[in-house]
Amino acid sequence: MNINWYPGHMKKTKELIKNNLKLVDVVIELYDARIPISSKNPEIDKIISNKPKIVVLNKYDLSDPKILKKWLDYYSKLGINAIPFNALNGEGMNNLLNAIKNAAKDKIEILKKKGRKLRPIRVMIVGIPNVGKSSLINKLVGKKSAKTGNKPGVTRGKQWIRIRKDIELFDTPGILWPKFDDEKVGLNLAFTGSIRDEILDIDELCLELIKTLLEKYPNNLKERYNLDNLNKEALEIMEDIGRNRGCISAGGIIDYTRIANIVLDDFRKGKLGKITLETPEDINNSAE
Repeated sequence: MNINWYPGHMKKTKELIKNNLKLVDVVIELYDARIPISSKNPEIDKIISNKPKIVVLNKYDLSDPKILKKWLDYYSKLGINAIPFNALNGEGMNNLLNAIKNAAKDKIEILKKKGRKLRPIRVMIVGIPNVGKSSLINKLVGKKSAKTGNKPGVTRGKQWIRIRKDIELFDTPGILWPKFDDEKVGLNLAFTGSIRDEILDIDELCLELIKTLLEKYPNNLKERYNLDNLNKEALEIMEDIGRNRGCISAGGIIDYTRIANIVLDDFRKGKLGKITLETPEDINNSAE
């Protein structure tokens, strides 16, 4: 399946992050917990270098708990603090706030020893589009937030937002578009809705998702759509789903687009169960 992705202002965004990184104490990198490999832009590590980083695994409530634990163990071994998070309801917020303070404690200690006036911890959030950055910021900021005005060295118009009495968020679009040569990465981003359906052939996308689920989570498909026999081609499974869900047009013609919308929506909303499409083992099997 051919997925076209236009990076647009990626270069501009990279420069924006680089130019303001010196003002930041902690970087929060946001992934989709269902696809931690595909939702990571490898450019981010190059840009932030040795800056303290926290990984936030958003939408963890939709992910497979067993594989989530594998990912948490994986990041722990790398010395990276990874926080499962649900940006819709804020679950994981306390853990994230504690992680921010812990990540910045060395910087704060240096300021204390120098006799400098303590200031709020400065945080920047980065990630690819549509993984929940806006929702995360909204949960962090809340209703009691207040813009604290421009700081020296910050591009005019960029703001620091006080999200807690001791934490400030750099209010800038810290978003980087993913660059992928691997078709699986593009498909995973499309499955989870990180690439707009409007530019995709969703019938074909649904077929690819069914193929993936037949390999990784066949019982989820079987139970959700009351399928009797999974020993079929993906297209036949798609047609069986259509028949069971009444996706039949006049004359008995199967409405593939309607089926695609149902299956993709079920997957994205967790109605197909808790599913994770990538494991840490996949990193070793990739070109990385």
